[in-house]
Amino acid sequence: MTILPAAILFDLDETIISFGSRRQILQEVVEEFGEIFAPLAPAEAANALEAGFRRFWADEERAAIWRQNLSEGRILAVEESFQPLRDRASALTSAFARTFGERFHAYREEQGKFFPGALETIRFFREREVKLALVTNGAAEPQRAKVERFALAPLFHHVQIEGEAGFGKPQERAYLHAMQALGVEARETWMVGDNLEWEVAAPQRLGIYGIWHDHLGEGVPEGSPVKPDRIVRSIAELVSGFD
Repeated sequence: MTILPAAILFDLDETIISFGSRRQILQEVVEEFGEIFAPLAPAEAANALEAGFRRFWADEERAAIWRQNLSEGRILAVEESFQPLRDRASALTSAFARTFGERFHAYREEQGKFFPGALETIRFFREREVKLALVTNGAAEPQRAKVERFALAPLFHHVQIEGEAGFGKPQERAYLHAMQALGVEARETWMVGDNLEWEVAAPQRLGIYGIWHDHLGEGVPEGSPVKPDRIVRSIAELVSGFD
């Protein structure tokens, strides 16, 4: 039988709570404004937007600023994604970027729901006296609203929100503070999440066991230096091997 960890640090967005495929939601919003994107096909426009979003959020310094105001950050990501498309679709103006970004933000937030088996998995470890922390980046108000919306606080021994704490992943302090709150050491702790740097590489440098939630099934990008200790497609897989 596999030995239970003393503690698990869980990410929130796209780990416990799913907001759906960003690429798919982008396409659905593009389809709502099809005439404005013409002659670009919805799939082509959505691919360009998804690539733009990835570039925008890959900049760690910029991401640290704009995840504190996610709606405005998404509008900026749309504006940057529109720029190379304007030669073909002149209606993709800055004003429309705001309209599109606001619609995308609202629509995606509406999609929030537990990943299959996530709630049951958290309860499984809680019942076995594993100490649990929710460690999430983002602004205080919207992230606390998610904690309340999904009644998460009673499930965790410690809830840590970047906007409330004043620091977040991948800062070492984020993991050290959570472990101190739980009274555990790195060697007996798991970190679980969907971001290879925040939930795998950074905690691994402290000696934490890093588990990557590859919910999209994309696999570790080719050439990535990050080597997860474990990869799961579903959070429910974490209970495998335990009685």
